[in-house]
Amino acid sequence: MTPTSLLEIDGTEVLLEGDGPGTVVMLHGWPDTRALWDDTVARLAPRRRCARFTLPGFDLRRPPRAPSFEQTIGHLAAIVDAVSPDAPVVLLLHDWGAFYGYQYAMRHPGRVARIVGVDIGDASSPAHRRSLSRVAQAGIAAYQLWLAIAYLAPAVLGDAMTRWMARRLRAPAPAEAIAARMNFPYAQAWSGRLRGAVPVRPACPMLYVYGERKPFMFHSPQWLERLAATPGSAVHALRAGHWVMTDRPQEFGSIVEAWLGDGGV
Repeated sequence: MTPTSLLEIDGTEVLLEGDGPGTVVMLHGWPDTRALWDDTVARLAPRRRCARFTLPGFDLRRPPRAPSFEQTIGHLAAIVDAVSPDAPVVLLLHDWGAFYGYQYAMRHPGRVARIVGVDIGDASSPAHRRSLSRVAQAGIAAYQLWLAIAYLAPAVLGDAMTRWMARRLRAPAPAEAIAARMNFPYAQAWSGRLRGAVPVRPACPMLYVYGERKPFMFHSPQWLERLAATPGSAVHALRAGHWVMTDRPQEFGSIVEAWLGDGGV
């Protein structure tokens, strides 16, 4: 049996699974919960300690909340310190979880040994914007603005709009686990409240895994080239959509497990 325990950290339930010398902290994005990592945990937990939680504001079992950018980074710092007080961690990041995780890593490089980024690279950077066609730029703006508007709409309408977009984007989360209140990062982004973010240039080795079967990418060609040329880092493309870990769970798990190696960080 895989050792399992729960921690309550500043109002967030953190699930700890596995037993090993290194800790992997997993962050999901929109419109997901910690359940996104079920298959990945099953693969990694026999040799690693996996810590995962539902991002503040995304847990429908709890009262609605829309933490600020600074509050979310601070909350992540408290969780990392609680689950691995004496050693740096591996961050496993997807979607908005990648945004927050990258920013945490830039502020606390000594607490992060390695990063696994999934499908989100240097999104919104000047290089990324230049790499997008006008059609791709319009597509990104359309779905993000739709979700920002849904967040501000009356609850019934906003939830319906959000679930419709989730179906269009082929999100794996069940409809009953999706609500407009999860869209607050899009509302914050389009209202200029995420301007404290800095360019992402990790000081540690990084594995980047992305899906090729999408209408647009969330990274620039330069991002891939830079990572591929960085000692200890690696890039893998899979025939998958945005949710690589659920579209290709076995391939994804194999790539992550092989890159992490045996034990430790």
